[in-house]
Order: sequence, then structure tokens, then C-alpha cells
Amino acid sequence: MRVIATVLTLCAGLGAGAAGAKTLCSLVVEADGGQVLHEAGGCDQRVTPASTFKLALAVMGFDAGALQDAQSPRLPFRKGYAEWGGDNWRQATDPQRWMTYSVVWFSQQITPLIGIPRIEDYLRGFGYGNGDFSGDLGQSNGLERAWLTSSLQISPREQAAFAARLVGYDLPVTREAVDKTVSITYSFSTGQGWQVWGKSGTAYPRTESGRFDYARGWGWFVGWAKRGDRTVSFAYLLQDEARQEVSPGRRAQSELLAGFDAMVAP
Repeated sequence: MRVIATVLTLCAGLGAGAAGAKTLCSLVVEADGGQVLHEAGGCDQRVTPASTFKLALAVMGFDAGALQDAQSPRLPFRKGYAEWGGDNWRQATDPQRWMTYSVVWFSQQITPLIGIPRIEDYLRGFGYGNGDFSGDLGQSNGLERAWLTSSLQISPREQAAFAARLVGYDLPVTREAVDKTVSITYSFSTGQGWQVWGKSGTAYPRTESGRFDYARGWGWFVGWAKRGDRTVSFAYLLQDEARQEVSPGRRAQSELLAGFDAMVAP
């Protein structure tokens, strides 16, 4: 659990985002019934889920037996694995570290254990975006890339609905799979007593040449929150308009948490 010691000033209108970025959607709904508590921007446009897909993949992995618990399996880092995340990625990793440090290569070792047909069955059962795990066109690389600026696409509204179903035990998986996913998901406390669980994500669109456009990055923060007997789910999506020092996903997380208490206030 991480306690938010200082609540940042909410960015003007919650639609402008930080300088050099635009908030595409800010959405909070009641998990039971789906009543919209706060909505700003266009929340129905689908984009890549990036590392927020780890929430769905964790549920699949625990349900299918590819993941056992927070410490198992523990997989070694090997030369050739994705390592742009720095030293935290160049270590043996278990499900807890995978979620905490958003280790891409661990995801890429888990997806083959489940397989594309079963993953797509889960995605359909979850109502998770377009459910397409084929990967880059003509590349047959869905197990490595489908959720990383590739075939799998999801809207903020679908993200919030998925999070509500997850925390409400309404997915076609075992309760144990949900409980284990919740146990490895990072959480925060707000000034008004909400406990917030969520996963950030960063991805970059491709240019016509196929290169990543690092000035137009997407930043996600998706999850759910509880206080007393209330549970809400949320999705926050921004897109950069200029290259930034801090990753879009980290900034999306900070912005959502900074404004969360105001979003759920009566």
C-alpha cells in the first residue's frame, strides 16, 4: 500500500491534463450497477491497453494455472528478453515483481503457457475490447506483442467495466484467480479514505514508417477503489502532445489519484 501524502492540485477542468498532454478520458463508475459518477472526454475510443493488460493476464494466468501465487513461478531473466525497464527487469521475477515493476518479458513468458485460443476465449468472456490477440498484421506475434500497440484494443469505458466485473467476481474465472490478482495489484490511499488499486500503462503509436512516435505516447491508469461498503471502478487515459520526461502511464496514475476524491464526491 502506498499512502498519498500530498494531493496534487487537480489539472484545470480534468480535461486539459498536464502541459504538453491531453486527457482523452477520465471515467469513474459505481462498480455495482455502473452509474457514472464522473466522466470527461471521449471514453469510447479504443487504443492499445499496454501494461494495463497485466490485470487481465493475471486473472487468466491464475485461472489457467500458469501462475500459482504471488511468488510462483519465479522466472530467471535471460539475454534477449525485453530490458528497457532497466535493472528492475534484469532480475528473476515472480508475479508480485511482475506487476509491481510492469515487467514485459514476464508477460511474454506467461502468454505461451495459456495460448492464443484460450486467451481469446477469456477476452470474449471478459468483454475485453476487440478481443483480438493476433498481433501485428502478418507477423504472427500475438503472444509477444498483441497488447503493445498492436491488435488488441480497448476503450476506457470497457476498461472500467472490466475492472468492475473483476472486483465484483463477475468474470468467468475462479474466485481464487480474482483474489490472487487483487493481492498482487499495487494499492494507494487517498486523503478521503479511499483505497485505490490500479495498473498504469504506457504505449506509443506507430508512424507511417513503423517507428514509435515518442511525442504522442498514451498513458493509462485503470482499476477500482473501495471505501466502506462502496466500490467504484475507473479508467483514465491521456495522450502526449510533446515528449515528456516522465512516462505517460506514470503521469496518468498521478493525475487520476490527485483528482480521485473530487471525482467521487457527491
